[in-house]
Amino acid sequence: MTTVDSLLRRPVRWNRPLLWLTAAAAVLALVSAVGIVADDRILTGVPIWLKPFKFAVSFVLYAWTLAWMLAILPRRSRAAEWSGIVVVGVAVVELAIIVTQVARGTTSHYNVATPFDAILWSAMGTSIMVLFLAQVVIGVVTLRQRIPDRVAAYAIRLGLAVSLLGMALGFLMTSQVTDGGAIGAHSVGVEDGGPGMPITGWSTVGGDLRISHFVGLHALQALPLLAYAMGRWTGWVPRARARLMLIIGCAYAVLVLLLTWQALRAQPLLQPDGLTLAALAALAAVTTVASITVVRRTT
Repeated sequence: MTTVDSLLRRPVRWNRPLLWLTAAAAVLALVSAVGIVADDRILTGVPIWLKPFKFAVSFVLYAWTLAWMLAILPRRSRAAEWSGIVVVGVAVVELAIIVTQVARGTTSHYNVATPFDAILWSAMGTSIMVLFLAQVVIGVVTLRQRIPDRVAAYAIRLGLAVSLLGMALGFLMTSQVTDGGAIGAHSVGVEDGGPGMPITGWSTVGGDLRISHFVGLHALQALPLLAYAMGRWTGWVPRARARLMLIIGCAYAVLVLLLTWQALRAQPLLQPDGLTLAALAALAAVTTVASITVVRRTT
């Protein structure tokens, strides 16, 4: 039977546009890193080049992961391949707008200060919706195809599903109304641009919807990597690993929802109240007990 390890090693048919996007985003990440050091402009409380840096790194991971997922499918899917190309087009639009606004010295997200800003923000909103639908198509294709290794199948399908959840939660940011009447913000209970954590910029004085958005999106990498680690460094039989992947994937989705709930209640990530801690402890306990039970019964 094919293992996750062999899926990572075997020769594959890569989606070249997604690989080109990976390379281009990597170059943009390097340029943005230089900009963070060389350009002393500050926007919303952080270096102006931090946003393109974070988005570029995110697209490096996203594009490469999707390219790998498409490459290991047992049968090549025209719908999935074209969806990958759509992702590339959307990413180019998104990154181009972010860099354009940095060059103009203004924000890209939620910016409707001028007609031109509003057009760019509208284009970004549309592009993200298209990206979401393209990933839905890829998710449906992975559900319809029979991936020989159940552990890999669960990791890929759950990763895509939880990633879609994280992407969908991003739309909460566009519906927020700030005290100033502006529509769109990532902070809850405080204005955007206040005190934040290093690198991520997540608010340290209020809720921040970017946290669950980030955690959800990167299930796309986290769950396949976990599947690989279990196959590589544990002696658990495939049935145990498959069941564990189901448990952990579901727990991951619940964690994303809990982080969203925490943010919507205007709580900083590192300052949860008793109710949030109790919910997180309950999730950890249930996940741990279920995991231990599976390992004991199948090994």
